[in-house]
Amino acid sequence: MIKEQHNGNFTDSSLLSERKRRDREERLNIVLWRQPLVTLQYFFLETLINLKEWTIKLWHRRSILVSFLLTLAVLTATYYIEGTHQQYVRYMEKKFFWCAYWVGLGILSSVGLGTGLHTFLLYLGPHIASVTLAAYECNSVNFPEPPYPDQIICPDEETTEGSISLWAIISKVRLEACMWGAGTAIGELPPYFMARAARLSGAEPDDEEYQEFEEMLEHAETAQDFASRAKLAVQNLVQKVGFFGILACASIPNPLFDLAGITCGHFLVPFWTFFGATLIGKAVIKMHIQKLFVIITFSKHIVEQMVSLIGAIPSIGPSLQKPFQEYLEAQRIKLHHRSDSGMPQGENWLSWMFEKLVIVMVCYFILSIINSMAQSYAKRLQQKMYSEEKTK
Repeated sequence: MIKEQHNGNFTDSSLLSERKRRDREERLNIVLWRQPLVTLQYFFLETLINLKEWTIKLWHRRSILVSFLLTLAVLTATYYIEGTHQQYVRYMEKKFFWCAYWVGLGILSSVGLGTGLHTFLLYLGPHIASVTLAAYECNSVNFPEPPYPDQIICPDEETTEGSISLWAIISKVRLEACMWGAGTAIGELPPYFMARAARLSGAEPDDEEYQEFEEMLEHAETAQDFASRAKLAVQNLVQKVGFFGILACASIPNPLFDLAGITCGHFLVPFWTFFGATLIGKAVIKMHIQKLFVIITFSKHIVEQMVSLIGAIPSIGPSLQKPFQEYLEAQRIKLHHRSDSGMPQGENWLSWMFEKLVIVMVCYFILSIINSMAQSYAKRLQQKMYSEEKTK
Protein backbone atom coordinates (compact mmCIF):
# COMPACT_ATOMS: atom_id res chain seq x y z
CA MET A 1 0.00 0.00 0.00
CA ILE A 2 2.85 2.39 0.89
CA LYS A 3 4.57 1.53 -2.39
CA GLU A 4 1.39 2.22 -4.37
CA GLN A 5 0.92 5.53 -2.58
CA HIS A 6 4.53 6.48 -3.33
CA ASN A 7 4.07 5.57 -7.01
CA GLY A 8 0.87 7.59 -7.14
CA ASN A 9 2.60 10.66 -5.70
CA PHE A 10 5.48 10.24 -8.14
CA THR A 11 3.02 10.02 -11.07
CA ASP A 12 1.11 13.12 -9.90
CA SER A 13 4.38 15.05 -9.52
CA SER A 14 5.59 14.05 -12.99
CA LEU A 15 2.22 14.95 -14.53
CA LEU A 16 2.27 18.32 -12.79
CA SER A 17 5.81 19.11 -13.97
CA GLU A 18 4.88 18.02 -17.50
CA ARG A 19 1.83 20.29 -17.46
CA LYS A 20 3.92 23.20 -16.20
CA ARG A 21 6.39 22.61 -19.02
CA ARG A 22 3.57 22.60 -21.64
CA ASP A 23 2.06 25.76 -20.15
CA ARG A 24 5.45 27.50 -20.24
CA GLU A 25 5.93 26.54 -23.90
CA GLU A 26 2.42 27.78 -24.67
CA ARG A 27 3.20 31.14 -23.02
CA LEU A 28 6.48 31.49 -24.88
CA ASN A 29 4.56 31.20 -28.17
CA ILE A 30 2.56 34.34 -27.29
CA VAL A 31 4.72 36.84 -29.17
CA LEU A 32 3.88 39.59 -31.65
CA TRP A 33 5.33 37.81 -34.70
CA ARG A 34 3.34 34.60 -34.07
CA GLN A 35 0.07 35.73 -32.46
CA PRO A 36 -0.11 39.52 -32.89
CA LEU A 37 -3.78 40.04 -31.97
CA VAL A 38 -3.71 37.78 -28.91
CA THR A 39 -0.41 39.32 -27.76
CA LEU A 40 -1.72 42.88 -28.04
CA GLN A 41 -4.99 41.95 -26.31
CA TYR A 42 -3.15 40.28 -23.41
CA PHE A 43 -0.69 43.19 -23.20
CA PHE A 44 -3.48 45.77 -22.78
CA LEU A 45 -5.33 43.60 -20.24
CA GLU A 46 -2.12 43.09 -18.21
CA THR A 47 -1.46 46.84 -18.36
CA LEU A 48 -4.94 47.56 -16.96
CA ILE A 49 -4.45 45.00 -14.16
CA ASN A 50 -1.07 46.53 -13.24
CA LEU A 51 -2.54 50.03 -13.19
CA LYS A 52 -5.35 48.82 -10.92
CA GLU A 53 -2.86 47.12 -8.56
CA TRP A 54 -0.63 50.22 -8.43
CA THR A 55 -3.65 52.43 -7.74
CA ILE A 56 -4.70 50.19 -4.82
CA LYS A 57 -1.14 50.21 -3.42
CA LEU A 58 -1.01 54.01 -3.65
CA TRP A 59 -4.37 54.26 -1.90
CA HIS A 60 -3.08 52.11 0.96
CA ARG A 61 -0.08 54.46 1.24
CA ARG A 62 -2.08 57.68 1.18
CA SER A 63 0.11 59.46 3.71
CA ILE A 64 3.26 58.93 1.61
CA LEU A 65 1.40 60.00 -1.53
CA VAL A 66 0.08 63.19 0.14
CA SER A 67 3.57 64.05 1.42
CA PHE A 68 4.98 63.55 -2.05
CA LEU A 69 2.31 65.74 -3.65
CA LEU A 70 2.90 68.52 -1.08
CA THR A 71 6.65 68.39 -1.72
CA LEU A 72 5.97 68.50 -5.46
CA ALA A 73 3.69 71.54 -4.99
CA VAL A 74 6.40 73.39 -3.01
CA LEU A 75 9.01 72.59 -5.67
CA THR A 76 6.65 73.71 -8.44
CA ALA A 77 6.00 77.03 -6.68
CA THR A 78 9.75 77.53 -6.20
CA TYR A 79 10.30 76.77 -9.87
CA TYR A 80 7.79 79.34 -11.19
CA ILE A 81 8.19 82.21 -8.67
CA GLU A 82 10.64 84.81 -9.98
CA GLY A 83 13.62 85.80 -7.89
CA THR A 84 17.37 85.61 -7.46
CA HIS A 85 17.06 81.89 -6.66
CA GLN A 86 16.15 81.09 -10.28
CA GLN A 87 19.77 80.63 -11.36
CA TYR A 88 20.19 77.89 -8.74
CA VAL A 89 16.84 76.36 -9.71
CA ARG A 90 17.88 76.18 -13.38
CA TYR A 91 21.23 74.65 -12.42
CA MET A 92 19.58 72.01 -10.19
CA GLU A 93 16.96 71.27 -12.85
CA LYS A 94 19.65 70.64 -15.46
CA LYS A 95 21.70 68.41 -13.14
CA PHE A 96 18.64 66.49 -11.92
CA PHE A 97 17.38 65.59 -15.40
CA TRP A 98 20.90 64.79 -16.59
CA CYS A 99 21.44 62.39 -13.66
CA ALA A 100 17.94 60.91 -14.01
CA TYR A 101 18.62 60.27 -17.72
CA TRP A 102 21.74 58.20 -16.97
CA VAL A 103 20.19 56.40 -13.98
CA GLY A 104 17.24 55.44 -16.20
CA LEU A 105 19.56 54.10 -18.90
CA GLY A 106 21.42 52.09 -16.26
CA ILE A 107 18.18 50.55 -14.99
CA LEU A 108 17.17 49.64 -18.54
CA SER A 109 20.54 48.00 -19.08
CA SER A 110 20.29 45.54 -16.19
CA VAL A 111 16.59 45.11 -15.36
CA GLY A 112 14.85 41.93 -16.45
CA LEU A 113 17.50 39.32 -15.58
CA GLY A 114 19.91 40.22 -18.33
CA THR A 115 17.36 40.90 -21.09
CA GLY A 116 17.62 44.69 -20.80
CA LEU A 117 18.70 47.23 -23.36
CA HIS A 118 22.52 47.36 -23.52
CA THR A 119 22.75 51.08 -22.94
CA PHE A 120 26.49 51.14 -22.20
CA LEU A 121 27.26 50.16 -25.79
CA LEU A 122 24.55 52.43 -27.20
CA TYR A 123 24.82 55.56 -25.04
CA LEU A 124 27.43 55.76 -22.27
CA GLY A 125 30.31 54.21 -24.22
CA PRO A 126 29.83 56.53 -27.23
CA HIS A 127 29.50 59.55 -24.88
CA ILE A 128 32.80 58.72 -23.15
CA ALA A 129 34.45 58.10 -26.54
CA SER A 130 33.19 61.47 -27.87
CA VAL A 131 34.51 63.32 -24.81
CA THR A 132 37.86 61.50 -25.12
CA LEU A 133 38.28 62.31 -28.82
CA ALA A 134 37.25 65.93 -28.20
CA ALA A 135 39.61 66.29 -25.23
CA TYR A 136 42.63 65.17 -27.27
CA GLU A 137 41.62 67.36 -30.22
CA CYS A 138 40.93 70.47 -28.10
CA ASN A 139 43.68 69.80 -25.49
CA SER A 140 41.04 70.70 -22.91
CA VAL A 141 37.84 69.43 -21.28
CA ASN A 142 36.44 72.91 -20.52
CA PHE A 143 33.82 72.64 -23.25
CA PRO A 144 31.42 75.63 -23.42
CA GLU A 145 28.11 75.05 -21.56
CA PRO A 146 25.80 75.33 -23.38
CA PRO A 147 25.94 73.59 -25.90
CA TYR A 148 27.71 70.85 -23.86
CA PRO A 149 26.59 68.12 -23.18
CA ASP A 150 24.20 68.23 -26.18
CA GLN A 151 27.06 69.21 -28.47
CA ILE A 152 30.80 69.33 -27.89
CA ILE A 153 32.85 72.20 -29.30
CA CYS A 154 36.35 73.31 -28.39
CA PRO A 155 36.81 76.29 -26.04
CA ASP A 156 38.29 79.53 -27.41
CA GLU A 157 41.11 79.54 -24.87
CA GLU A 158 44.65 78.84 -26.06
CA THR A 159 45.98 75.42 -25.05
CA THR A 160 49.29 73.65 -25.51
CA GLU A 161 49.62 70.36 -27.37
CA GLY A 162 49.61 67.34 -25.05
CA SER A 163 48.31 69.25 -22.02
CA ILE A 164 45.31 66.96 -21.54
CA SER A 165 45.62 64.21 -18.92
CA LEU A 166 43.85 60.90 -18.45
CA TRP A 167 42.60 62.03 -15.02
CA ALA A 168 40.98 65.15 -16.53
CA ILE A 169 38.94 63.02 -18.95
CA ILE A 170 37.95 60.60 -16.16
CA SER A 171 36.76 63.54 -14.02
CA LYS A 172 34.78 65.00 -16.93
CA VAL A 173 32.63 61.87 -17.40
CA ARG A 174 32.58 60.70 -13.76
CA LEU A 175 29.04 61.94 -12.99
CA GLU A 176 27.45 60.26 -16.03
CA ALA A 177 29.35 57.02 -15.46
CA CYS A 178 28.53 56.82 -11.74
CA MET A 179 24.84 57.59 -12.33
CA TRP A 180 24.68 54.88 -15.00
CA GLY A 181 26.39 52.46 -12.62
CA ALA A 182 23.92 53.33 -9.85
CA GLY A 183 21.09 52.63 -12.29
CA THR A 184 22.50 49.18 -13.07
CA ALA A 185 22.68 48.47 -9.32
CA ILE A 186 18.99 49.41 -8.94
CA GLY A 187 18.16 47.18 -11.92
CA GLU A 188 19.66 44.18 -10.09
CA LEU A 189 17.05 44.38 -7.30
CA PRO A 190 14.15 42.47 -9.00
CA PRO A 191 15.94 39.05 -8.93
CA TYR A 192 16.87 39.65 -5.28
CA PHE A 193 13.31 40.55 -4.22
CA MET A 194 11.81 37.70 -6.28
CA ALA A 195 14.04 35.06 -4.67
CA ARG A 196 13.61 36.56 -1.18
CA ALA A 197 9.80 36.61 -1.49
CA ALA A 198 9.81 33.02 -2.78
CA ARG A 199 11.94 31.83 0.14
CA LEU A 200 9.84 33.63 2.79
CA SER A 201 6.48 32.54 1.36
CA GLY A 202 7.52 29.00 0.38
CA ALA A 203 6.01 29.51 -3.09
CA GLU A 204 7.76 28.44 -6.28
CA PRO A 205 7.77 31.34 -8.77
CA ASP A 206 7.48 30.30 -12.39
CA ASP A 207 10.78 31.92 -13.30
CA GLU A 208 13.35 30.04 -15.40
CA GLU A 209 16.37 31.66 -13.71
CA TYR A 210 15.08 30.81 -10.24
CA GLN A 211 14.18 27.23 -11.20
CA GLU A 212 17.61 26.80 -12.73
CA PHE A 213 19.14 28.08 -9.49
CA GLU A 214 17.19 25.56 -7.38
CA GLU A 215 18.13 22.73 -9.74
CA MET A 216 21.76 23.81 -9.46
CA LEU A 217 21.55 23.59 -5.65
CA GLU A 218 20.05 20.09 -5.88
CA HIS A 219 22.75 18.80 -8.26
CA ALA A 220 25.68 20.76 -6.84
CA GLU A 221 27.72 17.62 -6.12
CA THR A 222 27.43 16.21 -9.66
CA ALA A 223 28.06 19.42 -11.68
CA GLN A 224 30.64 18.72 -14.40
CA ASP A 225 30.37 21.33 -17.17
CA PHE A 226 32.18 24.68 -16.99
CA ALA A 227 29.00 26.82 -16.93
CA SER A 228 27.57 24.95 -13.94
CA ARG A 229 30.88 25.10 -12.06
CA ALA A 230 31.13 28.86 -12.75
CA LYS A 231 27.60 29.42 -11.41
CA LEU A 232 28.38 27.32 -8.35
CA ALA A 233 31.56 29.33 -7.77
CA VAL A 234 29.56 32.60 -7.84
CA GLN A 235 26.94 31.14 -5.50
CA ASN A 236 29.58 29.85 -3.04
CA LEU A 237 31.50 33.14 -3.11
CA VAL A 238 28.40 35.19 -2.35
CA GLN A 239 27.10 32.78 0.30
CA LYS A 240 30.37 32.28 2.21
CA VAL A 241 32.15 35.64 1.86
CA GLY A 242 29.06 37.87 2.15
CA PHE A 243 29.53 41.60 1.55
CA PHE A 244 32.98 41.29 -0.01
CA GLY A 245 31.89 38.35 -2.17
CA ILE A 246 29.00 40.40 -3.57
CA LEU A 247 31.38 43.35 -4.03
CA ALA A 248 33.82 41.15 -5.98
CA CYS A 249 31.06 39.84 -8.26
CA ALA A 250 29.66 43.33 -8.87
CA SER A 251 33.07 44.94 -9.51
CA ILE A 252 33.94 42.99 -12.66
CA PRO A 253 31.96 42.57 -15.91
CA ASN A 254 30.05 39.47 -14.84
CA PRO A 255 27.17 38.00 -16.91
CA LEU A 256 26.35 35.70 -13.94
CA PHE A 257 25.62 38.54 -11.50
CA ASP A 258 21.86 37.87 -11.76
CA LEU A 259 22.66 34.58 -10.03
CA ALA A 260 24.32 36.54 -7.20
CA GLY A 261 21.10 38.52 -6.71
CA ILE A 262 19.02 35.33 -6.66
CA THR A 263 21.49 33.71 -4.24
CA CYS A 264 21.34 36.69 -1.86
CA GLY A 265 17.55 36.70 -1.94
CA HIS A 266 17.31 32.94 -1.48
CA PHE A 267 19.65 32.91 1.53
CA LEU A 268 17.98 36.03 3.00
CA VAL A 269 21.05 38.25 2.86
CA PRO A 270 20.09 41.66 4.38
CA PHE A 271 18.97 44.22 1.81
CA TRP A 272 21.59 46.87 2.60
CA THR A 273 24.38 44.29 2.55
CA PHE A 274 23.36 43.25 -0.97
CA PHE A 275 22.49 46.68 -2.34
CA GLY A 276 25.42 48.48 -0.66
CA ALA A 277 27.98 46.04 -2.09
CA THR A 278 26.29 46.10 -5.50
CA LEU A 279 26.17 49.91 -5.58
CA ILE A 280 29.84 50.32 -4.63
CA GLY A 281 30.92 47.59 -7.03
CA LYS A 282 28.94 48.77 -10.06
CA ALA A 283 28.87 52.56 -9.60
CA VAL A 284 32.46 53.02 -8.37
CA ILE A 285 34.82 50.12 -9.08
CA LYS A 286 33.39 48.51 -12.24
CA MET A 287 32.46 51.88 -13.71
CA HIS A 288 36.04 53.15 -13.44
CA ILE A 289 37.35 49.97 -15.08
CA GLN A 290 34.96 50.32 -18.04
CA LYS A 291 35.60 54.06 -18.24
CA LEU A 292 39.37 53.59 -18.34
CA PHE A 293 39.03 50.95 -21.06
CA VAL A 294 36.96 53.25 -23.31
CA ILE A 295 39.20 56.30 -22.70
CA ILE A 296 42.40 54.36 -23.45
CA THR A 297 40.84 52.71 -26.51
CA PHE A 298 39.75 56.06 -27.98
CA SER A 299 42.86 58.05 -27.10
CA LYS A 300 44.28 59.91 -30.08
CA HIS A 301 47.33 57.79 -30.90
CA ILE A 302 45.47 54.46 -30.54
CA VAL A 303 42.62 55.63 -32.82
CA GLU A 304 45.14 56.76 -35.44
CA GLN A 305 46.94 53.42 -35.23
CA MET A 306 43.65 51.52 -35.59
CA VAL A 307 42.70 53.53 -38.70
CA SER A 308 46.14 52.92 -40.25
CA LEU A 309 45.85 49.17 -39.49
CA ILE A 310 42.48 49.08 -41.23
CA GLY A 311 44.14 50.61 -44.31
CA ALA A 312 46.78 47.86 -44.26
CA ILE A 313 44.19 45.11 -44.88
CA PRO A 314 44.86 43.67 -48.37
CA SER A 315 42.42 44.63 -51.18
CA ILE A 316 39.57 46.09 -49.07
CA GLY A 317 41.72 48.12 -46.64
CA PRO A 318 41.69 51.52 -48.39
CA SER A 319 37.93 51.38 -49.07
CA LEU A 320 37.25 50.51 -45.41
CA GLN A 321 39.68 53.15 -44.16
CA LYS A 322 38.11 56.03 -46.09
CA PRO A 323 34.78 56.30 -44.15
CA PHE A 324 36.63 56.19 -40.81
CA GLN A 325 38.95 58.99 -41.92
CA GLU A 326 35.99 61.04 -43.17
CA TYR A 327 34.14 60.51 -39.90
CA LEU A 328 37.13 61.60 -37.77
CA GLU A 329 37.72 64.66 -39.96
CA ALA A 330 34.03 65.62 -39.72
CA GLN A 331 34.24 65.34 -35.92
CA ARG A 332 37.33 67.59 -35.85
CA ILE A 333 35.50 70.22 -37.91
CA LYS A 334 32.49 70.07 -35.56
CA LEU A 335 34.73 70.43 -32.51
CA HIS A 336 36.32 73.59 -33.86
CA HIS A 337 32.90 74.90 -34.94
CA ARG A 338 33.97 75.33 -38.55
CA SER A 339 30.87 73.93 -40.22
CA ASP A 340 31.04 76.67 -42.90
CA SER A 341 34.60 75.81 -43.89
CA GLY A 342 33.59 74.55 -47.30
CA MET A 343 33.76 70.82 -46.60
CA PRO A 344 30.67 68.83 -47.60
CA GLN A 345 28.49 68.12 -44.55
CA GLY A 346 26.89 64.94 -45.86
CA GLU A 347 25.95 62.27 -43.38
CA ASN A 348 28.66 59.70 -42.78
CA TRP A 349 27.51 56.09 -43.21
CA LEU A 350 29.04 55.11 -39.85
CA SER A 351 26.82 57.65 -38.07
CA TRP A 352 23.84 56.50 -40.14
CA MET A 353 24.44 52.84 -39.25
CA PHE A 354 24.85 53.61 -35.55
CA GLU A 355 21.62 55.63 -35.45
CA LYS A 356 19.73 52.78 -37.15
CA LEU A 357 21.28 50.26 -34.74
CA VAL A 358 20.04 52.31 -31.78
CA ILE A 359 16.53 52.47 -33.29
CA VAL A 360 16.48 48.70 -33.89
CA MET A 361 17.66 47.96 -30.33
CA VAL A 362 15.07 50.28 -28.78
CA CYS A 363 12.28 48.77 -30.93
CA TYR A 364 13.35 45.25 -29.94
CA PHE A 365 13.33 46.28 -26.27
CA ILE A 366 9.78 47.66 -26.59
CA LEU A 367 8.65 44.47 -28.35
CA SER A 368 10.18 42.34 -25.58
CA ILE A 369 8.24 44.36 -22.97
CA ILE A 370 4.97 43.82 -24.87
CA ASN A 371 5.65 40.09 -25.22
CA SER A 372 6.64 39.73 -21.57
CA MET A 373 3.51 41.48 -20.28
CA ALA A 374 1.29 39.42 -22.61
CA GLN A 375 2.91 36.23 -21.29
CA SER A 376 2.34 37.45 -17.72
CA TYR A 377 -1.39 37.74 -18.47
CA ALA A 378 -1.40 34.26 -20.00
CA LYS A 379 0.20 32.99 -16.77
CA ARG A 380 -2.62 34.64 -14.78
CA LEU A 381 -5.18 32.75 -16.87
CA GLN A 382 -3.36 29.44 -16.36
CA GLN A 383 -3.13 29.98 -12.60
CA LYS A 384 -6.84 30.80 -12.49
CA MET A 385 -7.54 27.54 -14.33
CA TYR A 386 -5.40 25.63 -11.78
CA SER A 387 -7.30 27.12 -8.84
CA GLU A 388 -10.69 26.35 -10.44
CA GLU A 389 -9.67 22.71 -10.99
CA LYS A 390 -8.55 22.36 -7.35
CA THR A 391 -11.90 23.65 -6.04
CA LYS A 392 -13.92 21.16 -8.09
